[in-house]
Amino acid sequence: MNDAQPLYDLAPVAWLLGVGALIALGPVLWIWRRNAGAGAARRLHALTVLTLFLTFDLTLFGAFTRLTDSGLGCPDWPGCYGNASPLGARHEIAMAQSAQPTGPVTHSKAWIEMVHRYLATGVGALILVLALATWWARRAQRRGSSAHSPHNADARVLSTWWPLATLVWVCVQGAFGALTVTWKLYPAIVTLHLLGAVLLLALLCIQAVRYQQAAQQRLPTPIGGGARWLLWAAMGLLVLQIALGGWVSTNYAVLACSEFPTCQGSWWPQMNFSQAFELWRELGVDSSGAPVEFAALTAIHYVHRLAAYVVFAVLIAAFVQLNRVPRLRLQARWLGALALGQLATGLGNVLLGWPLAAAVLHTGGAAAMAVVLTWALCESRRAPQAQQAGQLEQARRAGDKVPPPLGVRS
Repeated sequence: MNDAQPLYDLAPVAWLLGVGALIALGPVLWIWRRNAGAGAARRLHALTVLTLFLTFDLTLFGAFTRLTDSGLGCPDWPGCYGNASPLGARHEIAMAQSAQPTGPVTHSKAWIEMVHRYLATGVGALILVLALATWWARRAQRRGSSAHSPHNADARVLSTWWPLATLVWVCVQGAFGALTVTWKLYPAIVTLHLLGAVLLLALLCIQAVRYQQAAQQRLPTPIGGGARWLLWAAMGLLVLQIALGGWVSTNYAVLACSEFPTCQGSWWPQMNFSQAFELWRELGVDSSGAPVEFAALTAIHYVHRLAAYVVFAVLIAAFVQLNRVPRLRLQARWLGALALGQLATGLGNVLLGWPLAAAVLHTGGAAAMAVVLTWALCESRRAPQAQQAGQLEQARRAGDKVPPPLGVRS
């Protein structure tokens, strides 16, 4: 690596912004042409869903970048040795690779890292277009809305605050991406970057659901307060588990336990919790500079595994409750399938020695579950107590079985 290269070199910013604009241009033109003549909510819904899909792909590619040790493939930010692509940095990369053939800087790793940055810039450009398009649609509605306007129903949910929050957050994510490189893969920064990606997916999912509800002129499905609480509990536990999973991955603790259900032949192996969860430290060492012990890596892995049992049980309970509500059965099936998929890929990581495909799919599955839970929360609302009591009384009078307390049939 060239020590004279500054960590932040803004020379290629204009080129990178141009690449991002080109990546965003195609999806924007395709969505607007495909939905020509449709209402503002329908067009914005289509563009938001596409942006959500590309952001999910970016999250998967980010996991691939991290798992192939390509996060420092270009040791400066936002370009590569001050260039807009590895092509302009061939000499610097070759020198770094010849000095350390298996080091962090190689030609392939540089391309992986820069493709990740190109995709991130494209997603940022799409989110900027979404924010501007929503502001423009909202402005047009305020000018010409009336009781007989065909787009009047859109005005209820075309809020500019969600797109603005998403735009702000994608900028924060960009800052975390820069810190990931310039702080040399600090575990805490890398884990926060992963959590930030999950939050970005949730923000886009909220907008997509709201736009669809506006286009179809419908309201969220009422469910019991217990079911809503269960969904929120599942979301909170899932976010905690994603943070623990990110901590396992960024500390390379997956292989600390290579068997299941025990670890190192024991139900409670030797663990060093204090060193394991010392959050602010460099990769591989504690705050004093001492190497992280194997017992600390074991603690990181085993805590994630123990938490997975709890999270899996709560997700299955959420699946059962959602499946009792006809309008939420699609979300229930997605949640159940993803939970089983997470179990399979998690076991694959342990028993098969952390294969790349299983590791990437494990990250993608966690992100997808966060999206599905956000979807379910947006498509449901807590039913008023009077409505719940009325449904129970109606069931009793009809001689039907009383529905369970956690769910309200639609």
